[in-house]
Amino acid sequence: MVFPSVEFALFFPIVFGLSWLLMERPSIWKPFVLTASYVFYSFADPKFCILLAAVTLGNQAGATLIDRADDERVRKRLLTAVVALDLAVLGVFKYYGFFVGDVDDLLSGIGLGLPLPLLTVALPIGLSFLTFQAISYVVDVKRGSCERASIIDFALYLSFFPHLVAGPIVRAREFLPQLATPRRRDQIAVGPAVVLICIGLVKKVILADLLARQVVDPVFAVPEAYGTPDVLLAAYAYAAQIYCDFSGYTDIAIGLALLMGIMFPQNFDSPYRSRSMQEFWRRWHMTLSRYLRDFLYVPLGGNRGAPWKTYRNLFLTMLLGGLWHGAAWGFVLWGAIHGAALVIERLLRGKVRMPGWLAWLITFHVVVFALVPFRAPELDIAWSFFERLFSWESATLWSSSSVFAVVLVIGVQLLPEHPMQRARAWVERLRPVPLGAMLAVVIATVGAAIPAGAVPTFIYFAF
Repeated sequence: MVFPSVEFALFFPIVFGLSWLLMERPSIWKPFVLTASYVFYSFADPKFCILLAAVTLGNQAGATLIDRADDERVRKRLLTAVVALDLAVLGVFKYYGFFVGDVDDLLSGIGLGLPLPLLTVALPIGLSFLTFQAISYVVDVKRGSCERASIIDFALYLSFFPHLVAGPIVRAREFLPQLATPRRRDQIAVGPAVVLICIGLVKKVILADLLARQVVDPVFAVPEAYGTPDVLLAAYAYAAQIYCDFSGYTDIAIGLALLMGIMFPQNFDSPYRSRSMQEFWRRWHMTLSRYLRDFLYVPLGGNRGAPWKTYRNLFLTMLLGGLWHGAAWGFVLWGAIHGAALVIERLLRGKVRMPGWLAWLITFHVVVFALVPFRAPELDIAWSFFERLFSWESATLWSSSSVFAVVLVIGVQLLPEHPMQRARAWVERLRPVPLGAMLAVVIATVGAAIPAGAVPTFIYFAF
């Protein structure tokens, strides 16, 4: 079920209305929201709910055993076993076909063709996100960062519908304490929630989907058919599209959660204003960045030890971060580019000085062109895309709407932050009537912008 859809427009008002009535009675509110979350997930495929329940029960059982064990060695072994099982589930559904297919091609290429069992397994929507959150729970219980939750609290943490399918990645120690006390109606941040939902809808439906239809999808489908101007526009357009698509989703998710009385962490902070790759990862998909830091980079050794070990840890972290996005070599290459850029940046730190505008220009274009293999269906299409950057033919896809959308998305992030924050805070303090009118206008505008078909799914639904 996509947020900007007729189904969700019917689903959420009912859920929100009942949640509003029940939120001060947690013994009823929790089972109700849990049921609503499973209903939401069942719209993708009811069978996925069985997997979600199995992951919930398995990780809760593991956390219980870890919590009750007295011997630290036993606790470590239990944690290793639970994390391994979580990763095994993710591996079977997300990576099995990818690796089996590549191994089969490799063996066939050297004359050792051996038919390997290739299963067609449907990837449950949001499996990566809920797996990461399940792992964060058992690790935090092991570390003592959060107490073992009741089964209903943990089930609600994993399945809570605003962030179930595409994040943000909320740590157990951030979510579970919020369930310890009843929601209070007078503490619901309605203004900020409505503003976030409006911003998210505009980003997704009006900006991201327009850029996809007019520029990105045509060029990445057949880059050979376009010359330098169109291919270059498509690179910038995809950077704008993926930002609007994913940050738009998380804006809506954070806003919906606020209306339900739950606060999520921020996930984007004007990433295209960054002047270094390190700064970019402090502003882009912030919940994934800190997850990779805490659960990959630091366990690998972080910046402890010799400099070459730090470079290795940085590169491996980003490489695995790329692979997390999906079973395709384009994602791996994207992670490798980011890892190499971070290593080079650290190597040059304190040795090379450049003006701020140049640092921004380099950082921005590394990010933009690294997204080409990320978006391309195959690596050969990405290569064709780069080749066409040097094919000086006339533009055919440039239009005022697409160019304006790209400039708007990137330009707004370069504006001074404080005036923008003050303007947003002023809107958030509006009375209910003007807030409701603003939401109605946005919904009407978004509805008019939706094409004859359905709203395309969010990009990160595939991850």
